[in-house]
Amino acid sequence: MNGRLVTSTIVETLGREGAVKVDALYKTVHRLHSDVEKGAFEETLMALEVQGLIRVYNMTRGQRRVELVRG
Repeated sequence: MNGRLVTSTIVETLGREGAVKVDALYKTVHRLHSDVEKGAFEETLMALEVQGLIRVYNMTRGQRRVELVRG
C-alpha cells in the first residue's frame, strides 16, 4: 500500500464530490487501491484530520461524514 496515493485519492475524491459518508469513501479508495485495509484507511483519515485537511462528523447510528476543509 502506498500511503501517499491513498491520501491523494481521498483528497481528490472529497474535492470532487464534497462531503461523503466514510463507508462510501472507503469503497471508492478500495476500488482504486485494492490492497488498502480498513484500519490503514482509518489511520489515514485520522492523520488528515489532525493536519486540518479534512473534518469528520458523527451522524446517526455509527455513521460518519467526511468533508474537505475549505479556505
